[in-house]
Amino acid sequence: MDGSLNKEKPVVILRAFRAIDDPEACRLFLEGHAHVLTSIGITKVTSSKDEWTTNPAAFVLIVESLDRTKVYGGARVHVAGGNAPLPIEDATGAIDSSIYDIIWEYARQGTGELCGLWNSREIAGYGIGSIFLIRAAVAISYQIGLQSLFALCAPYTIKPGECVGMELEGRVGNQGTFYYPKLDLLATTMVVKDVPVLSKAHPEDKEAIFKIRENLNIIRLEELRRKEITIHYETKIENLDKWDLQDAIANAKENLLKFKGKPDETDINFL
Repeated sequence: MDGSLNKEKPVVILRAFRAIDDPEACRLFLEGHAHVLTSIGITKVTSSKDEWTTNPAAFVLIVESLDRTKVYGGARVHVAGGNAPLPIEDATGAIDSSIYDIIWEYARQGTGELCGLWNSREIAGYGIGSIFLIRAAVAISYQIGLQSLFALCAPYTIKPGECVGMELEGRVGNQGTFYYPKLDLLATTMVVKDVPVLSKAHPEDKEAIFKIRENLNIIRLEELRRKEITIHYETKIENLDKWDLQDAIANAKENLLKFKGKPDETDINFL
């Protein structure tokens, strides 16, 4: 099967899996993400590290070629209660330690974070990073069992976040926003509070997310600004019988005590 990308009529696979189940795909994700970050002059980002590849509570989405040899983009959903703090806790804890208590408040019913969103220049303009990966991440959050989903948004991802039902979490920083890690980079804390129903999602996005939830392996012709892309969604996560959200919730309480007050001041992770 040809792995090259047809720029006129691109066809890709958007696949979901648990990080610990596919080390090779995680490696390709890391390489692609690091290349994108380096190209824009960013070298210290939480999501460019590789600790998440061994986190049993990290779930990955990748956009790959039909022959699965190239990765054009990706995102992750980290569930609170893994073997590390959520990236948003690492990123904001040094500025506002209340983030740990806020995460635990949501974690009681199951929460996570959408993070590490990226797409390569090769597929730029087709909505992979701005729409379709975000929708898919919200869709698999329901499959994982989450009630809520956080994101630390850069200015250009606030609108896509709102489209899938995210709203400002104003208790962090200055009414939800702060400059970090430098004065010209604004971060905004956002959250979907009701993953199962998505009451604040825009109708078009909500319908698309529900279609993916109802048909985990589905082929959709997607369109953005008169550009079309065919996406083979493979969002049924294998080995979920080995995943227990209740164990993660129990561990999230332990993490609150373990990680609170020990933020990593050198990194940040944006959606």
